[in-house]
Formats: sequence, structure tokens, C-alpha cells
Amino acid sequence: MEFTEIREILKGKEGKVRIHGWLHNKRSSGGILFLILSDGTGFIQCTLRKDKLGKILEEIERLPLQSVLELTGESKKDSRSPYGYEIVADEAEIEHKATEDYPIAKKEHGPEFLLDNRHFWIRGQTAHTVLKIKAGVLRAAREWFDKNGYTEFHSPIFTAAACEGGATLFPVKYFDQKVFLAQSWQLYAEAAIASLGKIYTIAPSFRAEKSRTRRHLTEYWHMEVEEPWCDLECILKTEEELVSFICKKIVEEFSEELKKLGRNPEDLLKVKSPFPRVTYDEAIEILQKEGVKIKWGDDITWENDKLLSSKFDRPFFLMFFPKGIKAFYHKPDPKNPKVTLSADLMGPEGYGELTGGGQRIHDVDELLRRMKEEKMATKEYQWYIDLRRYGTVPHSGFGLGVERLVSWICKLEHIRDAVAFPRMTNRVYP
Repeated sequence: MEFTEIREILKGKEGKVRIHGWLHNKRSSGGILFLILSDGTGFIQCTLRKDKLGKILEEIERLPLQSVLELTGESKKDSRSPYGYEIVADEAEIEHKATEDYPIAKKEHGPEFLLDNRHFWIRGQTAHTVLKIKAGVLRAAREWFDKNGYTEFHSPIFTAAACEGGATLFPVKYFDQKVFLAQSWQLYAEAAIASLGKIYTIAPSFRAEKSRTRRHLTEYWHMEVEEPWCDLECILKTEEELVSFICKKIVEEFSEELKKLGRNPEDLLKVKSPFPRVTYDEAIEILQKEGVKIKWGDDITWENDKLLSSKFDRPFFLMFFPKGIKAFYHKPDPKNPKVTLSADLMGPEGYGELTGGGQRIHDVDELLRRMKEEKMATKEYQWYIDLRRYGTVPHSGFGLGVERLVSWICKLEHIRDAVAFPRMTNRVYP
């Protein structure tokens, strides 16, 4: 008899089944042994009776957690089961007996202990659910990109040119020279649009910010988009449609899982375009009224991001940042050259920035002026400058932090729980 994946049972498969999985939990009551098994596709409750299984039941009752079992029995719907279905086993086999004293017990563990034992923590039901939803987010995004004519494009991880300044780059020895780990594909993407048109990537990015907050990682997954013949309004529409589509698909696929994480699926169904918009000027006024010591021209810190976004129940755009706090490639607003045609998409409920982007400078003289204002050497950017000399067009793009989006969708307290093995300023193990 072939093995059945647990997810098939949870979708409604009843009758005779054969499964195998890791022993996640066990308890006995009235001569019945209740097991929770997981096989990577889901968790299910299994009931074992001595009158059916005999002596092997005693062996299973003594098994340490994370031992591996094979069970054959009857799958049936049962409202008393925490998963809606259970398996009444009539055959059992022990595939592997785990070592005693599995590190992660029922007792409360501190975050550092759980991070040190991350290789076991990810076996838990919460981690399983979050990582499945994260995969669903990426799957939904690719579906939207495919439906809307975007091509997936990948750029180098090793780069000689900084996208947003060298202070947040990780240097790497590259034979006899120094290069950096990429923090964005953007400069290469601006080259690729003349080859492929509308493009996107989903790739790792690295940012050497010494920030120890609930929303910063030094290595994260970056979903980035670049579009030719696209201005600020155009790219905002892209973001609205993409994020709305992702939220809708996640609710369709993971409604019950979201509830178990504490996220009301209705929250995500509110995410429909157009999103509210707040200008940088308005944000400064709001913060000042809240008693924050901030003046026009200051960067909006993550603490202030949190304060602003706590006032909204769905994503919103924070727009028109001063050019002094944005990278050199952001196009100044022709109506007000002190600010840029830029926008961050903010997650509500205090989650803060989810994306950053806007319209790029496409005129070569304007780009050179901005680089001069920023006192930038142009030699290493010569190829990037040349893009404005041969077939330049208005274009825009954005980058979305996948783990930040997942954190908000799953209502997580810390971004580290949106990734299996987080990399932070004080964490590279395991």
C-alpha cells in the first residue's frame, strides 16, 4: 500500500491510509494512546488501542519525541481532533527511535535557546505554518507576475558598485580585489529592462545595518520589480495590485492557518487598491503632534515608522521624501525639486516599511548633477550612466522585503520567525 501524505487527509481523504512521520507529541487516556505525527506536509492526530496493536503499543508509549513511525489505519473526519481529522491505527511500525531528551520541551524556552536550536524549532507547528505561508506568498507573487507579462531576471550577488551607499554593504575579498554582497539588483535591473521589458526578481539581499530591532535582518529575501515607460503612479498601481493579489491568495489557501497564528483573514481581504497615501510633509506633522522631535529633512526612523503605521488597518503609501534622505537615482519631483518621486509601502498595525521605490532619473545630465551633489565618483558607475545615453526612457521600480510582508500577514512579533535560519547582527549560528 502506498503512503498517503497528511495534507491529502486534511483535504478530505477518508478510508484506509498508510502514513509515516515524526512523533511531535503524545498522551494517553483511558487505555488509548493519542499521537501527533507530522510528515512535512501537515500534522494529524492518530489514536492507537492496545486491543488492536498489542505489545508494540507499549514500545510506542515509551518512544522519545521525534522518533519516526509508520502507521496504517482508517482516516476519518473528527471534530474533536485539533486538525479536524484523525487516523485510527490498526498497524504500527517504528522506523527510528530518537535519542532521549529532545532539546525543545513543552516548557517555556528563551529566544536565544530557541535560536541556538533553530534546526529543531522549525519542526514545530508555528514554524511549519509560517514557512508554508511564506512559500505561498512567493507562489502567489510569481503567479501574478506571470499573468501580467513580467519576466524573471537575476543579477549578480557580487557587485563592485554600491546601490545605496557603502556603509550598509558587506565587503568580500574577491581574488585580488574587494567587492560587496548585493543589497539590491536595481542598477542591473535598469540595464535589463532594455532587453526584457517588465522584470522582477526574488533573490537574497544583504544589508550591513547594525540594527537590532524586531524588523531587521542582515540577510533577507528581496522581491524587486523594474518597469520601462513607467512613472511613479504606474509603479504604485503595480504594488497595489501585486500585494492585494498576494493577500487574497493567502486567505484562499491558508484561512484556518492564519486564524491559528492570530491573524483574522478578514484583515487581509481589506487589502484592495487604491491604498491610502500620506506625504512625507503630512507624516512629519503627524509625528510632531505625537510629540516626536523631528523636523523636515530628517529621515523617518523605524520607531517612527511603527508609530505612523499603527494608525492604519491596511497598507498605505508614504510618499515624496526629501532628496537628501533618498539614494542618488531617485528622480526629483519637477513640481518641487526638494523632494523625490519616491514612495514606501507601509504595513499597518505598527509593522512599518514593506517596500521602497519610485521613479528613477532617466536623463543623463540630471543624473550627473545628482551624483555631483552627493559627491560620488562616477568611474565605477560609468556603465550605469551610459544607460541614459542609449535609449533612455522613464522607468520605475521597487523592492519588497519578503520576510517583512510575511511578518505582517502572519501577525508575527519578530521578523526572525519569518525565516528558518535568521541572520542578524548577533546571529549566524546555526
